[in-house]
Amino acid sequence: MNPMRIYEGSILTCDAQDRVYKYLVEDGGRIVYVGDELPAKYVSVSRVKLGDRALIPAFGDSHIHFASFATFHAGLNVSDARSNVEILEMIRSFVPTCDDKMVIAFGASPHSVAEKRFVTRQELDEVCPDKPLFMVKYDGHTCVVNTMLLNILKEKAKNFRGYHEDTSEMNQEAFFAFSDYVSSSVPPVKLIRNMQRAADHLATKGIGMIHSVSGVGYTMDLDVDMENWFAKGLNNGLQMRVYFQTMDVKKAKRRRLTRIGGCFDTALDGCFGSADAAMLEPYEGTDDTGVLYYTDEQVADFCKKANRERMQIELHAIGDAAFGQAARALKAALDDFPRPDHRHTIIHACLPTDEGIRICAEYGIALAIQSAFIDWPTEPNEYLESILGDRAARLNPFKTYADHGIVQSLGSDGPCTAPDPIIWIHKACNNGAESVTVQQALKMCTYNTCWMSFDEKERGSLEVGKVADMVILSGNPYKTDVRKLDTLKVEQLLLRGEPYKNISQNPIGQVIRGLVRK
Repeated sequence: MNPMRIYEGSILTCDAQDRVYKYLVEDGGRIVYVGDELPAKYVSVSRVKLGDRALIPAFGDSHIHFASFATFHAGLNVSDARSNVEILEMIRSFVPTCDDKMVIAFGASPHSVAEKRFVTRQELDEVCPDKPLFMVKYDGHTCVVNTMLLNILKEKAKNFRGYHEDTSEMNQEAFFAFSDYVSSSVPPVKLIRNMQRAADHLATKGIGMIHSVSGVGYTMDLDVDMENWFAKGLNNGLQMRVYFQTMDVKKAKRRRLTRIGGCFDTALDGCFGSADAAMLEPYEGTDDTGVLYYTDEQVADFCKKANRERMQIELHAIGDAAFGQAARALKAALDDFPRPDHRHTIIHACLPTDEGIRICAEYGIALAIQSAFIDWPTEPNEYLESILGDRAARLNPFKTYADHGIVQSLGSDGPCTAPDPIIWIHKACNNGAESVTVQQALKMCTYNTCWMSFDEKERGSLEVGKVADMVILSGNPYKTDVRKLDTLKVEQLLLRGEPYKNISQNPIGQVIRGLVRK
């Protein structure tokens, strides 16, 4: 059993009143006391004096593609490159070190490189002609492939929307086809090992809870099962909640999953990076309004079925047309079968409609948002203004959502952006007229994340009786200049009261442990 510990200093509870206390006592992995006066029975207990540091609840990531993040984390990240020449040199150097059957790279952006364009198939062929190569754009919705990979999937993908053989740039359903194939090419044992390393990386950022959206390409949706087994097999306190990216309610029921949705099959539109987010009005200088993957009727029908099965639904919506569609579909489902505590969620919610905001407020629909999209170097403001015009100023209205009483949580959308809650808080609090308070931002990646997965009775705030999942920060965010919040550091992640331990389990053993654990 863990020894009892006292934490003395700034205890930021993230409770309903955002109370700050001087003392927290942890015993056996649970919080047994918080307050400003230390009871006599604890006086002789060992203390951790925080000094200028702060103790907060462990962070959560409310939207991450965990298997994909793990795969790309183990591959080549080119997001920091500032030219395509640099990207190609990075690939040239990486290929000889890669013993996998396929080269996987992520993070290329036409907006942050000198050439102001995406890399081409011909360029990829020059640096990697003899092994399939899959290069994913920073937004996770577009890829470019080399000729070898193109030839493997050409017959399957050529009739899909978004297929471009001339450039080998793939969007929409064509992208999903290539992504599914690449994901399924990763051997299961390697995927588990990659997930172990990815989990350890998340811990360095203070993340103790993740909401993973899963279901990309594996035969019989094996990746969904592996994520569930991985989660159940963990023995270090890290928490995972898996959302199945499917509109096939029966598939989720067979696995006894209560959470359904995310992106891919439950994405209602594309993204701004590829100018295919679904818009009510055309993109600037075009007649193009992006792509709605489904009709209103199809989305409403799915939501009604899932809601009647008492599942929690998540829908990807970036453009205003998609946001409106998501809100109306969830409203239709709740009108059809009212549920007082459903916790249905719209993911991203970058450009809402007034109607959609009213629906979310009235029906208790939550939002899983990404403040990391703000001032994003790979998708700069200048680009957004060029395609959206005046609409760019209406993106990410976090304060408006908060003023309407809508529950918001923060997440990475990893691998699209880095899982780094300090950055999320900083950007949410430095969002011009749509900034939220530090208290609100901190709660958005602690308590609210746990609330969204029905975990708030056990985690998410520092209150008596809850699990002692906590983070020690280098400073107190409530006393830090909002312009300098990004200077804070995670010093330690504590799960069940103990310092996080890197995963040392054998991958197969962890899966077996998850299989037999109820």
